[in-house]
Amino acid sequence: MASFLPRRAAAARRRLLLLPPSPPGPAAARRGSSALPAALVRRGGLVGGRWVETPAAFPVQDPASGEELGRVADCGAAEARAAVRAAHEAGAAWGRLPAKERSVRLRRWYELMMENKDDLARIITAENGKPLKEAQGEILYSASFLEWFAEEARRVYGDVIPASAKDRRILVLKQPVGVAAIITPWNFPSAMITRKVGAALAAGCTVVVKPAEDTPLSALALGELANQAGIPAGVYNVVPCSRQQTPAVGEVLCTDPLVAKISFTGSTATGKILLKHAAGTVKRVSMELGGHAPFIVFDSANVDRAVAGALASKYRNSGQTCVCTNRFLVQKGIHDKFVEKFAKAIERELHVGSGFDAKTTQGPLINEKAVEKVERHINDAVSQGASVVTGGKRHSLGKNFFEPTLLSNVTTKMLCTQEETFGPLAPVIKFETEAEAIAIANAANVGLAGYFYSQDPAQIWRVAEQLEVGMVGVNEGIVSSVESPFGGVKQSGLGREGSKYGIDEYLEIKYVCFGGL
Repeated sequence: MASFLPRRAAAARRRLLLLPPSPPGPAAARRGSSALPAALVRRGGLVGGRWVETPAAFPVQDPASGEELGRVADCGAAEARAAVRAAHEAGAAWGRLPAKERSVRLRRWYELMMENKDDLARIITAENGKPLKEAQGEILYSASFLEWFAEEARRVYGDVIPASAKDRRILVLKQPVGVAAIITPWNFPSAMITRKVGAALAAGCTVVVKPAEDTPLSALALGELANQAGIPAGVYNVVPCSRQQTPAVGEVLCTDPLVAKISFTGSTATGKILLKHAAGTVKRVSMELGGHAPFIVFDSANVDRAVAGALASKYRNSGQTCVCTNRFLVQKGIHDKFVEKFAKAIERELHVGSGFDAKTTQGPLINEKAVEKVERHINDAVSQGASVVTGGKRHSLGKNFFEPTLLSNVTTKMLCTQEETFGPLAPVIKFETEAEAIAIANAANVGLAGYFYSQDPAQIWRVAEQLEVGMVGVNEGIVSSVESPFGGVKQSGLGREGSKYGIDEYLEIKYVCFGGL
């Protein structure tokens, strides 16, 4: 009996880590399709190919209902160091694999994502709250990075440089940087991982992923599929942790000498802290930080197309994306027409609700703190003379829901035009000249994305070249794609992700001089 009890306890711990929660109660049953898929739900950290438990666990909550989805291992500094060692030990073999073999493994991972796309999307909607249709779109986008970098793995070319001496040959090699720490946000809990990890693994690097504490289940589900795809133990590691453990885990990932590279997506303030930590060991760093995207509508624009682009750019994921529009600048000649049509489109096409409701286009914000920031921006603007055209308050569905909101009579002195709102708030500023619009757009200390609508070819060239951002949408409200380089300027970050340029962030250039020939 005594020997049986430890085995039973161990089995219970394994169930805690590997299986979904107990059968849903009445409230969960009412949600129907929101039940988490048992085959992909994991609750432990993934270190060296093994699911590991910790003494403590932290809750993951549904932002729509506030209900607990389950508890996940709360990894700390010790687990982070173990994951780094596992990645380091796996790195030599993974980096020496022929590029074709790495490509095959990444391709299989992509195929498994596609085979499980509906279940992966349900996990995103459950822990993030975004509408299921958007979550399904994210999974397709996420998987596309594994497909893309599976192909790019075989295209890491070196170079031969003509030498000035006849008895020398100059070669250039590209080699993996080593262990990469991947720190990702909650707003795209799958795509922000694969966009980084796909490039890293294709280059021959190994990774330790620290997902956002709000959305760890997507990262762990990707880990389960990575294991099934034959990604070797230690190549993809995940250390989920609570908000309380995040500083300790982050410090390990940024200071451990075995970590050669840090890739982070999140706020500019946090990015600066990580940069300070990374400076001690002079690590390679790439960062996609805060945005404050302008959306300019010139008098020559097709207003209907501009409204459609504005709707997509502003309200995707309830305004919780780093590239979504934060400031609308509309030229005086069409200002009133644009505001009227935009308000009607918001009221006609946007529907607030649970992400699992088929008609929902606007899910909850991630937490009440996010709602409070939207309220603060609206109250500040109204107190300074802005007008609420539509929306403007919390939705009756619950504490994390907010009405899609449009403000007019907005000035550059208001908080909503000076800070990133990260919510469903669209403030409209009226301007008179092109130069005025450019000056307002470029006044921010960040520059991730920018958008404008115009049918004047000369103006299109001028404005596209003058906007101080890393990505420009011309007569287009959505710019992200796997083929395109994603990144910003100023305090919006360092480096680029996706595209043929993304893999370079994980490669070192080595010069080899052959002499005596």
